Amino acid sequence: MTEKTHYRKAFNSPYLSSADIVGPTILTVSHVKLENDATKKTKDMFNTAHFVEKELRKGEKLKPMILNAHNSKVMKGICNSHFIDDWNNIKITVYVDSNVRFGRDTVDGLRISPEQPEIKRKNLTPEHKQMWANAIAAAKRDGNLDCVLEHVDISDEYQKEIMELASV
Repeated sequence: MTEKTHYRKAFNSPYLSSADIVGPTILTVSHVKLENDATKKTKDMFNTAHFVEKELRKGEKLKPMILNAHNSKVMKGICNSHFIDDWNNIKITVYVDSNVRFGRDTVDGLRISPEQPEIKRKNLTPEHKQMWANAIAAAKRDGNLDCVLEHVDISDEYQKEIMELASV
C-alpha cells in the first residue's frame, strides 16, 4: 500500500504535528527549551522539545514539538520535576488524540502518554561477538561494567566471565 499525504503537510510547519504521526511513536527527548515561535506568527514563547532521533521515518526529518500546557504537565509527571531543564534524555510515546479542544473546535492534537514506553533491552551473551568484545574492552577500560549495563542486561554469570576476561 502506498502512503497517502495528509492535507496539513502542505502547510509546512516547523513543528511536529498530528499530520506527521501515523501511530503511537516512541521518541527520545534530548532536551526542552523555552523558545520563540519559529513560525514568526506570534511573539509567544513555547516549551519546545527537541529529540535525539533525527528522522521520524527514513528520509523525513523529525521536527521539534511544542509542549502545550497538557503535554508539559505530562512531562512534569514523567520526569518528576517542574523544571524543563530536567526533562532530558527521556523516552516518550507521542500519539494523536482526535478530541483535543482548540478554542471552540475539536481537532487532532499531539499527546504524550503519561506512561514511559517499555524499552526491551538486549540480553548480552557470548554469541553477540562484537558486543561481547566491546563489553570486555569497557571492563578493561573502566574496571567495571556500569557503562555497559546502562544499555544491555547481562546475567551475573556472564558479568563474572567478562570481568575475568578483562583482567587477563
